[in-house]
Amino acid sequence: MMNLAGLAHKKEINAGEIYIQPGSTSQRLAYIKTGLIRTYSLKENGDEVTLMLRWENQFVASFDSVILAKPSRFIYQALEDTTLLEVDYHKVKHMVDQSPELSASSHTFLLHMLGEAMDRLEGFVLLSPEERYLKLTHEKPDINNRVPDKYLATLLGVAPGSLSRIRKRIALQHRR
Repeated sequence: MMNLAGLAHKKEINAGEIYIQPGSTSQRLAYIKTGLIRTYSLKENGDEVTLMLRWENQFVASFDSVILAKPSRFIYQALEDTTLLEVDYHKVKHMVDQSPELSASSHTFLLHMLGEAMDRLEGFVLLSPEERYLKLTHEKPDINNRVPDKYLATLLGVAPGSLSRIRKRIALQHRR
């Protein structure tokens, strides 16, 4: 039986390049070896809202397409030159369906993804914007050097000016 690694192929994406367009029915699942991908949506007024950032050692996919079998609602864009290991979800699913061990791993992977989504939702309900910022910078300490402030601000649900004030408050607290 073929292993999962045998199904993967390397894909290089340049900084600024769109990986998945809205409306795409891409069934690709990718592991990020290097780089960073932003998932965002365009509001009717043209404003961009960052929904998710994915970086090294994380997976990225259009969950609309892969899990819900619907066209992607979002845009997936490389913010840096990015190297992915990409697989076709249907080929992986076929292998998973044939193997109890892979099926258990797939179940664990999906539960992990659900846990991440719940964690993000809970963060918006239970944490202040400052606490969300501290949590993000704890998870990815170099995030401020890699992602423009306007994207970080919308990811945190604040205006760019508010992000600046959050950083100033944190800096003042660390000086004391």
